[in-house]
Amino acid sequence: MEQKLDNNNVTNGRLGSVFEGREKCTGSVLLDYLKCAPAGVCIKGLERSFGNHLVLKGIDLDIDPGEIVVILGKSGAGKSVLLRHIIGLDNPDAGSIRVAGEDVHNPDFSKHHVLAMVFQSSALFNSLSVGENVGLYLKEHKIINDDSRINEIVSSALELVGLGGKEEVMPSVLSGGMKRRVATARALVMNPDIILFDEPTSGLDPMMTRTIGDLICDLKSQVEITQIVVTHDIDLTFYVADKIAVLSEGRILQVGSPDEIRNSRDAAVQEFIAPQFG
Repeated sequence: MEQKLDNNNVTNGRLGSVFEGREKCTGSVLLDYLKCAPAGVCIKGLERSFGNHLVLKGIDLDIDPGEIVVILGKSGAGKSVLLRHIIGLDNPDAGSIRVAGEDVHNPDFSKHHVLAMVFQSSALFNSLSVGENVGLYLKEHKIINDDSRINEIVSSALELVGLGGKEEVMPSVLSGGMKRRVATARALVMNPDIILFDEPTSGLDPMMTRTIGDLICDLKSQVEITQIVVTHDIDLTFYVADKIAVLSEGRILQVGSPDEIRNSRDAAVQEFIAPQFG
């Protein structure tokens, strides 16, 4: 029988964790280094077409600083397109996206804010070790010129995601879930205002799915960072979310807490989540 995340064991938005019992100071070097503060996001009237196909149809969504917000939707709902707009890779036809009050398409936005993405594929460089992958941003952008200091931060980031001592391991020998934890550590060392996860449990077995869910929750207590998770995984959604936005055919059907979405009277929302709670 397939094991599922126990999304009924939520207490005030927090969950039991595979990291439970580890001290708050885990990854303390990284935590001392981080200067990021959780940022809010305001999306207003976002529209995007490709040819004659309207993909995003007036998206409105507010994300509070420090929240874990899950954008839940089936394949083709417009999740990936929305994600690309939030991170500033695509320009909308109409509407706006503001992070901490600043438009993400402002030319000076990147001088004030950093958004980090954990890709579905993890996007690690196979020719580099785990430690080299995590530290690459710091070296390439000359954030830190002291190699020993970079190594300290990298080791601390890997410890925080449960991969302490794996600096010399090559990505080719890692499982899919371990690669995504490495990608999360790499995102953290960027000092981001927001971390975005693109289908973080896609292709993973149930146990590794649980581990990724625990990691997302643990980051909230350790780093206090805003997290946006884009997924079709209903189990993961109700396991990690402070707030859920249900996306369907380019429109947000409902935004609410896990309990509000679970008890929604919207027929389309219920049709989507009913297999999980029916």
